[in-house]
Amino acid sequence: MATTAVHPPALPRRSFAIIFGVSLATAMGNTGLISVLPAIGRSIGIPDPLVAAVFSLSALLWAFSSPFWAKASDKYGRKPLMLVGLTGFMVSMICCGLVVSAGLRHVATPLVIFVFFLFARALFGLFGAASNPATQAYVAEHTTPEKRTQSMSSLAGAFGLGTVIGPFIAPLLILPFLGLAGPLFGFALIAAAMLFVVCRYLPESPFAGDARARSDAQAETRKANPGVRETPMWRDPRITPFLIYGFLVAVCQTAQGQTLGFLIIDKLALSPAAAQGFIAIAMMFGAMAGLLAQWGIIRMFEMTPRQLLRWGVAVAAVGNVIVALSPNYWAVVAGYAIASLGFGFARPGFTAGSSLAVDMGEQARVAGAIAAVNGVNVVLAPFFVWLYEHIAWAPFALNAAIMLAMLVYAFRNPQLRNADPKPATRADAAIATLERSDESGQ
Repeated sequence: MATTAVHPPALPRRSFAIIFGVSLATAMGNTGLISVLPAIGRSIGIPDPLVAAVFSLSALLWAFSSPFWAKASDKYGRKPLMLVGLTGFMVSMICCGLVVSAGLRHVATPLVIFVFFLFARALFGLFGAASNPATQAYVAEHTTPEKRTQSMSSLAGAFGLGTVIGPFIAPLLILPFLGLAGPLFGFALIAAAMLFVVCRYLPESPFAGDARARSDAQAETRKANPGVRETPMWRDPRITPFLIYGFLVAVCQTAQGQTLGFLIIDKLALSPAAAQGFIAIAMMFGAMAGLLAQWGIIRMFEMTPRQLLRWGVAVAAVGNVIVALSPNYWAVVAGYAIASLGFGFARPGFTAGSSLAVDMGEQARVAGAIAAVNGVNVVLAPFFVWLYEHIAWAPFALNAAIMLAMLVYAFRNPQLRNADPKPATRADAAIATLERSDESGQ
């Protein structure tokens, strides 16, 4: 008996607006925290490399917990996982705010404050990762294949918008009675509001039961074939070059973003609190340059993954050289924006290239490998900040050298050299933006 294809019901505007708000709140909080973190560290007296290390444990937890939360989303439903993610984000921000408040009042030594800050942030890496796969799955289940690209692009816009708004509103939340802890409590309040909205107004996806059935079927298949093991994606020769390229690009982008605040504070010779507005301006220019690449230039010139892999690291290298040689604040802003433009090319290039290198049935595994790359790269950021303490221009020169090495790699490696020649689509840029919404916030 023939079966009729069931088309998913249209995603209600109110439901999409709520999911958009969940993604926006998380992106705002991550980038807002990154923008104030250098000022917090300098004010408390935490060494600069340890300030960058605040994200390291959380990033590792994000990378390792993401696959678990993705499976849990299939088993328990989309809405419960969004609630878990938002709760983890809110509690983490409240704990971080309390720790920062204690540090600003010198309740404990800077090293003790750092340890508590590290574990407070780790709560987000462990539980905050729950909402990301749930929001994407919810949108995908409510749209037809023809309209899914548009919906995913709109959802990706929430992360892009958050990277602009977060650094902008963070200085506005530095209140007299809270100081630099104010932005953290402010972002926790925003998360609490979204938690109420999701709990009260977002209906559960009617396809959650189907996802649960698929999850149970896959588990039974694995039990029936215990001797069959899949080759890890990082060892797959089709994907390994893309992951190497993507990891090093992510390392350089994260290192530049977490070193930027210290550079601006020192360049302007201002107090950490007074320099916060200038840091926010620089980060906003970088975020807008990244969005210009992903939502404007790539589509306008129909750039292919192969072109993006080459142009991305070349432009990022130029931007890092400008930052390394910058004589003043505005040169730093210009160099950071140019580098962000390059990273905005490179990230969709390696994401789309790796996706196109495998079959349709392997897309989830590739996405998991990319998520891991985007999470674990943060652990190297403290080294770049330590290098900045000793030679201010060295981290950016090292970034430029790595980017130039990746340019050579993109020309010489067979997989990268033969990356799919068809133009990268709006979907590729959307997926890259969604994959970039990792714990590091970059």
